[in-house]
Amino acid sequence: MQEFDIIVLGTGLKECILSGLMSVGGKKVLHIDRNPYYGGESASISPLEELYRRFQVPCPAKPMGRGRDWNVDLIPKFLLASGQLVKMLVYTEVTRYLDFKVVEGSYVYRAGKVHKVPSTEAEALASDLMGMFDKRRFRKLLLFILNFEERDPRTYQDMDPNRTSMRELFRHFDLGPDIMEFTGHALALYRSDDYLDQPCIQTIRRIKLYSESMARYNFSPYLYPLYGLGELPQGFARLSAVHGGSYMLNRGVEEIVMDKGKVVAVKSEGALFRCKQLICDPSYVPNRVKKVGRVIRVICLLNHPIKNTHDANSCQIIIPQTQVHRKSDIYVCMVSYAHNVASEGMYIAMVSTTVETSNPEKEVQPGLELLEPIQQKFVSISNMMVPIDDGRNSQIFVSRSYDATTHFETECEDIKDVYRRITGSEFIFGDLRRNCSSSGGGDDDDDD
Repeated sequence: MQEFDIIVLGTGLKECILSGLMSVGGKKVLHIDRNPYYGGESASISPLEELYRRFQVPCPAKPMGRGRDWNVDLIPKFLLASGQLVKMLVYTEVTRYLDFKVVEGSYVYRAGKVHKVPSTEAEALASDLMGMFDKRRFRKLLLFILNFEERDPRTYQDMDPNRTSMRELFRHFDLGPDIMEFTGHALALYRSDDYLDQPCIQTIRRIKLYSESMARYNFSPYLYPLYGLGELPQGFARLSAVHGGSYMLNRGVEEIVMDKGKVVAVKSEGALFRCKQLICDPSYVPNRVKKVGRVIRVICLLNHPIKNTHDANSCQIIIPQTQVHRKSDIYVCMVSYAHNVASEGMYIAMVSTTVETSNPEKEVQPGLELLEPIQQKFVSISNMMVPIDDGRNSQIFVSRSYDATTHFETECEDIKDVYRRITGSEFIFGDLRRNCSSSGGGDDDDDD
């Protein structure tokens, strides 16, 4: 009987990152997936005919280029250029397995139109989102945030960032609800307005992250890998393998074996693999998760870029909740043949949101209208599952389902949360780099 420190079930991105991190940290890891492919519910599907089969949609009479030219993400998301996932990729050197391209535009929806999200002084002054006086006030807020240094109270402008709420900060700069809306939802990437009554330091950090990401490439703060997101879990799987991790795809799991309330083994196709800890996605432990909502995602195949985005080959559009009288934002993201995920001249867009009614397809209509005409739609509605406990008693650590957002920051928080529950310590990027360096890799960036 083989013994491992940790067994990981499922090859979703979060599971593969955690598998890689644990292997780098010296743990003996076995990774099992019931599917013959990497990615779990966040897989990339190729060829195109497989996507039609998966959604039980009849194949088109007129083919859309070569089927194998397509790699369609089931849950597309972008990476913030200075965000946590990119840091994980850099520090673990998984970047050596991947090529990225900058997403060409970041937009916000206002009064039926799409506008570029302003994140620099120049963009603020040129933006059609604001009148002349608002532009000046917003520019002052941006300057305050960009010059803000947590370690230097002289940059606080007589405010305590840990006590002053974001609502009070907006009021201090005399900014109204319109600017609060796109700042909170399209720059700070909040999903609700709860942040307004929380300390402004959290929002300042988020806007600085967006601006720093934007400063790297100018077009937008987002990156996306060539050939689709399916490359990411495979990159971390390679990292795990380099550090001694074992992988078994296309292998069923019959039982998670417990003893006195703790996991001791996994039974897979008659074989027993012992372990001290288990990491998995919600689908492997339905009795250890609960439903907290639903997400609708509509994959759309297009033969044109989205209107009013300067013919961008890729972009993100956020439709803030109040613009369409909802409690949740609607997200639109688009990639294309420029990323080697579609045949020449074709585009793949996704509209997603948290379900609020009994008619989810009607809820995403404002996003779909921006994409017309649409060649083909593929609709999925998924349950949002979260673990019912922290896993410390059972030593079974379950990740959360993917949310409706089109960026990875919330997923990185989940990865760090699972890491904290498994190890009992905070995830520190510097430690990760040192571990990789001691195994013959790593770079010499400053600690973050």
